[in-house]
Amino acid sequence: MAVPLSTFLLEIGTEELPADFARLALPQLDSLVRRDLSAARLSFAAIDCTSTPRRLAITVTELPLAQTDLSEDRKGPPASQALQGGVPTQAAIGFASRCGIDPAALEVRETPKGPFVFARCLEKGRPTSQVLAELIPLWINSLQGRRFMRWGEGESRFSRPIRWLVALLDSSVVPVTLSDSDPEVVSGNTSRGHRLVGDTVTIPSAGDYGSALAAVGVQVDRSIRQAWVREQVASSAASLGGVPDCPEALVDELTDLVEAPLMIEGTVDGHYLHLPAEVLSTVMRAHQRYVPLYRIGASGDPLALDAQASLLPRFLCIGNGLPAANALVRRGNERVLKARLADAEFFVAADRAVASIDRRAQLARVTFAEGLGSLLDRVERLEWLTDVLLESLNLAEATGNHARRAAHLCKHDLVSQMVGEFPELQGLIGGKYLLAEGEARPVALAVQEHYLPKGAGDGLPTSEAGAVVALAERLELLLSIFSKGERPTGSSDPYALRRAGNGMVQILKANGWPFDLGALLRRAASHWSGLLPHFQVDPALLATELAEFLRQRVVSLIEEDGVDGDLVQAVAGDPKSVDRILEDPADVSRRVELLVELRRSGQLAAVQAVVTRAARLAEKGDLPVQVLSATGVVDPGLFEKSSETAMLSVLNALEPIATRKSADRYGELAQGLNSGADALAAFFDGDQSVMVMVDEPAVRANRLNLLGVLRNQAAVLADFSRISG
Repeated sequence: MAVPLSTFLLEIGTEELPADFARLALPQLDSLVRRDLSAARLSFAAIDCTSTPRRLAITVTELPLAQTDLSEDRKGPPASQALQGGVPTQAAIGFASRCGIDPAALEVRETPKGPFVFARCLEKGRPTSQVLAELIPLWINSLQGRRFMRWGEGESRFSRPIRWLVALLDSSVVPVTLSDSDPEVVSGNTSRGHRLVGDTVTIPSAGDYGSALAAVGVQVDRSIRQAWVREQVASSAASLGGVPDCPEALVDELTDLVEAPLMIEGTVDGHYLHLPAEVLSTVMRAHQRYVPLYRIGASGDPLALDAQASLLPRFLCIGNGLPAANALVRRGNERVLKARLADAEFFVAADRAVASIDRRAQLARVTFAEGLGSLLDRVERLEWLTDVLLESLNLAEATGNHARRAAHLCKHDLVSQMVGEFPELQGLIGGKYLLAEGEARPVALAVQEHYLPKGAGDGLPTSEAGAVVALAERLELLLSIFSKGERPTGSSDPYALRRAGNGMVQILKANGWPFDLGALLRRAASHWSGLLPHFQVDPALLATELAEFLRQRVVSLIEEDGVDGDLVQAVAGDPKSVDRILEDPADVSRRVELLVELRRSGQLAAVQAVVTRAARLAEKGDLPVQVLSATGVVDPGLFEKSSETAMLSVLNALEPIATRKSADRYGELAQGLNSGADALAAFFDGDQSVMVMVDEPAVRANRLNLLGVLRNQAAVLADFSRISG
């Protein structure tokens, strides 16, 4: 006989939720419900979580009407204590009472520690509605979000006040009372519709939830609303001849701001197209949640001073009203946008009235961080680092001049009115102001690009001058904050030092700039100890800590690409190799990629086996790791077996590859190790194998040196001892 199954609905009705909470609460709710239903022995077919600005809802299908029974055996006291002459003692009676069974039902069973009494306990499954009534308040109270609030005189905390609760198992109400809420909230089958369509609506059954809310103007399925937003933005933009500037974050926000989405097409006053396109789009996207429209085929010049050639004088808006009011809502949105753009126009005009070089002087009045002086002090430190970097890099003279000028002016816009109102435009607007004042285009572009990359997946500087200043900016931040004694810990990184380190590594890798970063860190650390004497900086320790921090960033970035951890560790896991790692991060990536390919093709295991065996024995010798040639350290006159001669031939073939500096040497080195695997294996096993640790000191040292050279040559590619089988 089939077990009857039910559908469960929980709707938490609230005042308008922040858009991010309406989205981020859903995976939390899904996880909580899955965990607790499984723990409560309640099976289910599917869980669906959704939200609108006024509700969080979860539907669970194919729930049984009651928990499954739980049968378990519980171990009691030893039989010698529980039974006397076959009669239960007080210990047995107490144990049986705790288990809820008759003492006569106790069983004696043998265990490794002797006979013990056991009780077979049966916990009858409770009705599902009872279990849900206990779990619902726990789920609500377990949700996390930013800026939770209390309301009225109750003690309940939530993102916004909870006003109603729907809890249905099919058509039956699951009785729940939120007594800490003010006023008290009692579950029922009554929900609320769109504010402009209907007040309350009765949900006949959990399975009728979506259709019941649709009847009162609410599209409760978030995925449907999101798909509608994407489709309508794309089609409306195409009909207007534009390309929408609608990143995924804006799609999410628009989805979570409306219960019944409605497309509104608005007009931008053409007068404001003389403002930079980024200013208009920032006002529209970040402040008004409108979708700007770019012209098809627009050049996208980041230094363009106006939007005439790039933006259409139109925008899209997702409304939450009634179609009949579309025209009225559109006019209202256009008026609001006009006021915001008028403010932006004023800010640009006020900024343009002050020369950028004068704004730079104003940085002296703004504190960077406690103990680190002003923003002007920071710029001067950044300029020093730019000079030092240019000394190490073989760049054109013009590029160096542009980088120095950009470093001098790179923070001027931080005291501009535009950045004060729109912080996300820092750097970008500064570059435009400089170009308008007559600065060279490469200087303006470098000022814009010195903030790149801003985060994971962001673009990198496209100009060499921009890359140099970006490196200097991040290095200044790391040196200054490390000198201050602060480090990233766990999830706490208030100065975004990890992001700065990642950016440095990405820039160095992308530009292929091999130079002695370790030496630069030591020089900079010494300079910083003089600049910031109140921190009593130990230059050697500061340089060492920064080098290790950057090595960890190299490892982290490669691991984020999905590379096996042991391969990453084989190339960049040894802190002793930090100088080589920081000298050329791109070199690290090349070696890792080769190891990945060798593992994929099945060639890695054979090479690893021989090299690892050789390396273990080589540790018993004293050959320095820098020795890559057998000449002068291996004497063929001491050979006793042909396997030694074959081994030397392999080493001699590998030597010119291992000592070469070209990027293609690693593939050849791997091929050479693979080709010589049989000869290397014969050294240890077979008719011509040798005993390495013989009594004769000269022969023993000669064989250890053979193995040491092999270890050192292989280490040019990787530390094979760190690779798992």
